[in-house]
Amino acid sequence: MKIGCYARVSTQDQQTLALQRDAMAAYAQQRGWSIVATITEVGSGVRERRQRDQLMRAARRREIDAIVVWRLDRWGRSVVDLVNTLHELHALGVGFISLHEALDFTTPTGRAMASLLAIFAQFEREILRERVKAGIAQARRHGKRHGRPPSVAHRVPDVQRLATAGLSQSAIARQLGLSRTSVRRFLCPSPTKDL
Repeated sequence: MKIGCYARVSTQDQQTLALQRDAMAAYAQQRGWSIVATITEVGSGVRERRQRDQLMRAARRREIDAIVVWRLDRWGRSVVDLVNTLHELHALGVGFISLHEALDFTTPTGRAMASLLAIFAQFEREILRERVKAGIAQARRHGKRHGRPPSVAHRVPDVQRLATAGLSQSAIARQLGLSRTSVRRFLCPSPTKDL
């Protein structure tokens, strides 16, 4: 079986990269599997993980049969991200193994755990949605705007006055603090279509 190993730490200061790589190498050796790629990444969990994406591309090309990680939190940025990537790997027929949690998603028990993770991911999405709605409602109660910024359409007379005075669109935009696109739209409105 050909596997790809993925190790990640949040900062350069953490010393677990070697620990993670050693644990995954020992696991592969115990099972007689060959390690095709060992990917290591240093960085925060919220940033893009280009190295992880490289391993996912290898899975899509069927260059590996399974991905091994030291812990689940090393792989997923969130429960939703974890479930989405596990779902994609399952659809590709690529296994996923987390050593610390002793989860092997190539087994029936592991697949059952993946289903539970999907339930928690859905729960996390719903909780987040409720928090956002509550935050918006709270802001509105306190008179704060939410959504798109107010239209700058009330500035049309100023734009037309300055254009009549001979200023360029760029100069008008600078003087009024508008974008050049807004100024152009005010001066040259697009024709309306007949319905």
